[in-house]
Amino acid sequence: MSHQPDNIFAGTQVVSLVEVRGTNHSLVHPRGAVGVVTRTPAGAETHFLVRFPDGFEATLGGDQLDVLKHFKDRFPASGGPDAGFDLERFILYRCVVGSRAYGLDNDESDTDRRGIYLAPAELEWSLFGAPEQFEDDGTQSCYWELQKFLNMALKANPNILECLWSPLVEKVTPLGQDLLAIRRVFLSQMIFQTFNGYAMSQFKKIEQDRRNHGEVRWKHAMHLVRLLITGAATLRDGEVPVRVGTHRDRLLGVKRGEIPWIEVDAWRKELHGDFEVALAETRIQ
Repeated sequence: MSHQPDNIFAGTQVVSLVEVRGTNHSLVHPRGAVGVVTRTPAGAETHFLVRFPDGFEATLGGDQLDVLKHFKDRFPASGGPDAGFDLERFILYRCVVGSRAYGLDNDESDTDRRGIYLAPAELEWSLFGAPEQFEDDGTQSCYWELQKFLNMALKANPNILECLWSPLVEKVTPLGQDLLAIRRVFLSQMIFQTFNGYAMSQFKKIEQDRRNHGEVRWKHAMHLVRLLITGAATLRDGEVPVRVGTHRDRLLGVKRGEIPWIEVDAWRKELHGDFEVALAETRIQ
């Protein structure tokens, strides 16, 4: 009999009530396998992302899972671990990102939160290991494990750098303060490649939509331009300017589709050239 799980959060240990299968429908884990939830569903969605001790991840519906503690409690001599751990206790930094941090929000904008957690020793040493990140689609939040966060920061990942410079910080522990104090060490000339790479991926999506549907996804266009502005300013100033400042009205015009694509594309080309100049002149190594 299936038990519809309730109150499942990122970090909850769960039992699979079905066989877990991989490619070619091959059996990876038997019914009764234990895993940990790393991503929760949002809205009408019912599927959770579950990570098993061998690192294999599977999406399972709410009726295909049971909370480990509840499952064990149905047996007479059961006891065992808690259903998960309190993620909030181990979060060392949390901020708001996205439109609210950029200064491009309106009354309907979501509040996207990102942060860093430091896994406790018992989780690091467990069969599961420490998940690299926990996502909760329902609350629009994502928390990276500290080592994963540092690795991405050293690679000049735009999302990570913007997280470190967000003007909207909701929680910071002393260790989080130490990290913010040295955030400039993560700035390198690799910013030119990573920010350009993200911008070009947006451009390819826009061009594909124009070819296939004859329309522009203006939100993608806005972020393309914003990334180029942010990247060049970072190389010049040694700071990541998350808030768009004087560019706000023009960027919102792009987002609303009020500026013809030919003008937006010309702006994009101009910004690519400015980015190259910033790279040539930067003092960042």
